[in-house]
Amino acid sequence: MQIFENSNFDFMGKRKICYAISAIIIVIGLISIMMNGGLKYNIDFEGGLSLEIAPHPIDKNIDYLTVDQVRDALVKNNITDAEIQEFPVSKSFLIRTKSSTRIGDTIVEIIKAEFPEHTKGENLIRSQEEVGPRAGADLRKKAVNAVLISLLFILAYVWIRFKFTWGIAAALALFHDTLITLSILSLAGKEIGMTVLAALLTIVGYSINDTIVVFDRIREDLKIYRKDDEYHVFNRSINEVLGRTAITSFTTLLADMALLIFGGQVIHDFAFTLLIGIIVGTYSSIFVATAIIMDTVIATKKRSKSAVKK
Repeated sequence: MQIFENSNFDFMGKRKICYAISAIIIVIGLISIMMNGGLKYNIDFEGGLSLEIAPHPIDKNIDYLTVDQVRDALVKNNITDAEIQEFPVSKSFLIRTKSSTRIGDTIVEIIKAEFPEHTKGENLIRSQEEVGPRAGADLRKKAVNAVLISLLFILAYVWIRFKFTWGIAAALALFHDTLITLSILSLAGKEIGMTVLAALLTIVGYSINDTIVVFDRIREDLKIYRKDDEYHVFNRSINEVLGRTAITSFTTLLADMALLIFGGQVIHDFAFTLLIGIIVGTYSSIFVATAIIMDTVIATKKRSKSAVKK
């Protein structure tokens, strides 16, 4: 399947406009983060209650409860921050909330009151666990370290495979992807938790893969078209891999959209974060990572000419 065959788009000519667009989004996102007092963290990073309950119907003719029924019952009783996950095999629910352990008894009483035909008057709690603020802060620190360490390893890999400046460009592009994703999450009012962290690390891997493909083609074309201007070589290389990039991004987006639409509340934030990352990662491979190398080449040429004149 061939698309964008023999395309000749001037990507490098738009790089400064794209720099400006990225800067605007990041600044708006940072302002949003500061106005909200920082990023919003869920109980993974902030602490809270994890409660597993198993409400079973008294009569065989009564259906088991659904996640939506449990959520509606809690919202009706002013518990609006709960994350609810269903375990189909055991027919139980994992309820997570930022409130203290004392809310656990309240949740049980709400379920008993709202669904007496599912409770039998027995103790519904299978397990109850509290994540303290200190443990949440420790997880938060480890999450930041995980992202930074992954960026350092990627920098080293690209440096060894290509050049140091190319590694810097790739690392800056990944940092750009992370900042924009966090900015949009802040603007959308999303909370940062383990699922979002998993999506961020997935984005880093996806983005660098796309960047390496572009870098590889540029390196090959620089050898083939030695007499051509670098500006045209860079544009030629991007156009040559444009079809592959479009197909890869589109098919990945289709899979992610399925998760976003049909995956339910539990993985919604993961799918939403991944959606942003796929779009931003594809964009940054061309308009950030490659553009930075292009500007580095131009700056190096100018310095060389200046040195010759002197």
